[in-house]
Parts: sequence; C-alpha cells; structure tokens
Amino acid sequence: MDLNDVRRDWTKLGTEDPLWAVLVQPGKRGGQWDVEEFLATGRADVEETTGWLRELGLPNRWERVLDFGCGVGRLSQALAPHAGEVVGVDIAPPMLEAARRLNRSAGNIRFVLNNAPDLSQFPDGHFDLVYSALVLQHLPRHAIDHYLAEFLRVLRPGGIAVVGLPTEPARTARGIIWQVAPFRLISWAQRHLLNYPAPMNMTAVPHADMVRLMAAHDGDIVGHRRDLRYSEDWVSMRYAVRRAQPIHPPDHL
Repeated sequence: MDLNDVRRDWTKLGTEDPLWAVLVQPGKRGGQWDVEEFLATGRADVEETTGWLRELGLPNRWERVLDFGCGVGRLSQALAPHAGEVVGVDIAPPMLEAARRLNRSAGNIRFVLNNAPDLSQFPDGHFDLVYSALVLQHLPRHAIDHYLAEFLRVLRPGGIAVVGLPTEPARTARGIIWQVAPFRLISWAQRHLLNYPAPMNMTAVPHADMVRLMAAHDGDIVGHRRDLRYSEDWVSMRYAVRRAQPIHPPDHL
C-alpha cells in the first residue's frame, strides 16, 4: 500500500459515505449520521484534549492550527473557537468538498488539498498546534513516520502536536484478526463481506517507536494517555509533543 492507494480509497469513501468513513460507528452507515450529533463528537474530542493540555500547563488557544487529515472538518470546526485560523488538510477532494459544505465556523477555517507525501506547502515553524486524530492509522508505516517528522518541522519552536495513534491491536476477535491476517485478506473481507465502499487500512505504532521517532526530530513528549475509546479493537494513545526550543549559546563578555 502507498499513498496513491490511500488517496484512491479515501476518495471513494468520501464520495459514497463521508461521515461514516470519518467516524465508523454502528448504525451510521449509508448517510445515517445526524450532522449535529456527528459534529458534537468533534467538540467532545477537542474539549477533552484542551482540558488535558491545560492540566499539562500548555496553552489551549493558538494563532494558527493545522488539522491534519481533516476529512469533513469534524475537528476543524471544534478547533476554530480556540484559534485565529485553522487549516484543514486532506488527501481526498470529496472529503474537502463535504467539509466546506458543512462548515459552520465564523470563517476562520481554510480547507486545503494536500496531495504530497509531505507538508512542503507549509514553511518551517508555521503553526502553533498540529492536531491529528483517527488519521495516521490509515496510512502505511513509512508515511506515518514521515508525516510525524513533518508535524515537528511545521511547528514553531515550543509549539505542540496532538497526535492520536493505535499502539497495538486489542485482545478482541477483530483485534486478533488484525494481528494474524494479511491486509489483502482483511481488505477483501471489508469490501466483499462487510460491503465497505473501499478498504480501510490500520497501522499501529508501538509506544517505544513513537518515543524514538519524536526524539530524533527534536520532539519532546510532554504527555501521553489512553486515547478516547473510539474502538474496542485497538489500544490507542494520545500524545502531546512539544517542538524543542533552540538552544542559544550564552553571551560572553
């Protein structure tokens, strides 16, 4: 699987059932998500996280925020009251079309297509906060590692990345299947047995790998906790990562 596969699959998901694809819940297939209920889940996510950041002694208002993998803007809209500007990026044009259609912000959200395997359209140190939840898990591991490094690059020194990632499958029937079955078999079952419009990959990043990767890119994990329980089939963690401040040599007389 590469990013072209991801783009193709999420373009199809965004065309056929965008809200359910963003937040897979029982009984919500086929356009059954109520928009207000759906957007309320984004507000709950952001309010839970801003409260946690406050406990860590970190800001919960920012000038520029990047919502990575914004989908239909569920989190972008929830972040908007906390920011001067929110930039939502996604790989799938239909998701962005739905995000613009559902946008109820005060006009401080900009939705942008990001076709590149990086965030090169944004300069170094451009954002105060990068927020990504329920996104990176759908990418191949090499892409996850690269985007995590990019999150730190586009953060200003002292800026924060909030990142949700599964660390391992849970000990449930589906979790065990993800451990033992190749993705090509899971993909076939998703499409032909579960009638998904397109397959959804899942990739875990063990906690020790996250620690090493952040340290390699001047990121300091200032907090981590079990993520909101979006799925019983994965053990997931939410991280608060601060981009290191530059070290200035002491002035000499």
